[in-house]
Amino acid sequence: MSGSVALQPEPAPIVACTISRDVQNFDLLIEDMEAELGETWGDLSLEDAVTFFGQPDADALEFVAIAMDDEDEGNLAQVADIIKQAVDKGIKVVVIAEEVSPIALHQLLKMGAEEFVPYPLPEGALHDAIERLRTSAPEPVEPMVPEGMETTLKPTGDREAVVLPVHGMAGGTGATTLAVNLAWELATIEKENPPRVCLLDLDLQFGSVSTFLDLPRREAVYEMLSDTELLDHESFMQALLTFNDRLQVLTAPADMLPLDLVGAEDIDRVITFARTNFDYVVIDMPSTVVQWTETVLQHAHVYFATMELDMRSAQNTLRMIRALKSEELPFSKLRYVLNRAPKFTDLTGKARSKRLAESLDITIELQLPDGGKPIVQAGDHGVPLAETAAKNPLRKEIQKLAASVHELNKSAAIAAQ
Repeated sequence: MSGSVALQPEPAPIVACTISRDVQNFDLLIEDMEAELGETWGDLSLEDAVTFFGQPDADALEFVAIAMDDEDEGNLAQVADIIKQAVDKGIKVVVIAEEVSPIALHQLLKMGAEEFVPYPLPEGALHDAIERLRTSAPEPVEPMVPEGMETTLKPTGDREAVVLPVHGMAGGTGATTLAVNLAWELATIEKENPPRVCLLDLDLQFGSVSTFLDLPRREAVYEMLSDTELLDHESFMQALLTFNDRLQVLTAPADMLPLDLVGAEDIDRVITFARTNFDYVVIDMPSTVVQWTETVLQHAHVYFATMELDMRSAQNTLRMIRALKSEELPFSKLRYVLNRAPKFTDLTGKARSKRLAESLDITIELQLPDGGKPIVQAGDHGVPLAETAAKNPLRKEIQKLAASVHELNKSAAIAAQ
């Protein structure tokens, strides 16, 4: 019998922790953590996490996995504080979420969480997230604004803009093309003392104004929309980008967000600040009708509804009219725009457009011709039609529309004096 005492190997340091209200609610996470890390991970409650970060053992942590479900949304501030404390110590964070709202997830990712994995965990999802955490390089949260795109205009607060929303009655009816090019034509309509023009992209999910004008999407837009109660003239102007020194643009947020992220009061504040600082406010609307569509409609002087010569446009336009009438909203503000309208010599097409208007009991006041490939190319290159296809028939019609709007506005201003 040997007289030496067998030495016990020191336990391996803890390199990761789960943090949750009760980890037993996430049994699949326990299995995957054991498979990935063996015995080198631990578990903390929400209450103990911040205290543990102050202890020497926390220095060895590579990451923490915060597991939460819909019941934890009431403790979102506590979870956010844990993420902040972890990030401050250089500990990476992955959020494991079951039935948590997109808004809550976005807030946690904004606080510094680097990964999100849904629960129940898909096969291999935690492994892939850990690999990304270990190999990813830190990225700036806010994309750099290229020189010359910063807004240099100072707020005035003394304007009363004409508000011109553009709403597609169906996808692909040219709403964004009309909004972007109408805004640019208004911004450049006079060489000396041009009007101040603002273009708002309120399609929070698929807004493409930034693509059409080659502008970066910025986190500042989400920050503004998520807390409009703090909005003032200065912060509103700082959220805008400048295109070619003439047009001020509020792009859609960097991430795809729920359309109910903002309410009627939020949109009312944004449009009010835009109206009091600009002469024209053009709004690219989502094709979906949301709770704040009424707010935009109330602000609007003219509400353009783009459509095409097809059944989907006809049916959606009819639904829109019925919805506005049922709520006793000012549907008379709608001005119907037929995109890819039939040519002058297309008698069959002109007859179809006439029957469409009669069947819907509307007047199609603006018919936009098919501009062809140059329209797509201009959008892909991020420039207005006036810069790449000045003689295109679609550009000429939008130019005429801008001139008509501007002349009408000047006449109204003179009459009001």
